[in-house]
Amino acid sequence: MTTKTGRLIAFEGLDQSGKETQAKRLAARVTTRGRVAAIAAFPDRATPIGQEIEMALRGRREYRADVMQLLYVVNRYEWKPSIEEMLAAGQIVICDRYLASSVAYGEAQGLDPDWLFDVQRFLPQPDLTLLLDIAPATAVRRKRANRDRFESDLELLERVRRSYRRQAGGAGWHRIDGERTPDEVEADVITAVTRTLALP
Repeated sequence: MTTKTGRLIAFEGLDQSGKETQAKRLAARVTTRGRVAAIAAFPDRATPIGQEIEMALRGRREYRADVMQLLYVVNRYEWKPSIEEMLAAGQIVICDRYLASSVAYGEAQGLDPDWLFDVQRFLPQPDLTLLLDIAPATAVRRKRANRDRFESDLELLERVRRSYRRQAGGAGWHRIDGERTPDEVEADVITAVTRTLALP
């Protein structure tokens, strides 16, 4: 068992909510203040499991909702040793999607959220989860082409958003209005990280 001295921060939200942008901005800020930052983006399509997920998202594979979410979870378990090593080394690990994504998308498809939490309990747990909250219509407006099967289902995305908002009522979460400009969102991200984790 490794001893965690770093911090794990997860960005969650619908596609096009600004997770990638804010993860990169936060990593840059952390680095300029003398800490080592690393970004892990999920799903990681570079692994065999990640490639299987990509084929499913593009309609080349057909999986039930539970199997699909287990693929996402296993994709994160592939990263577990690396994340534990980075945390033990005192790094700030920033995830573009993490545990809550499987809960949100799985719950939106009728799966048990408690089960989805439970199968991920041995993964490193976030110190802070930041929900960048946008409406499904905003996600569509920001990306009109090349949308995968999840991105194209507005009713599903609304249920995903409700799950995220429910989860955001728990400890270790901070919900941020993602409808605004990247600079405005970044200001709230910095405030949340500074107050919650005492990072500079």
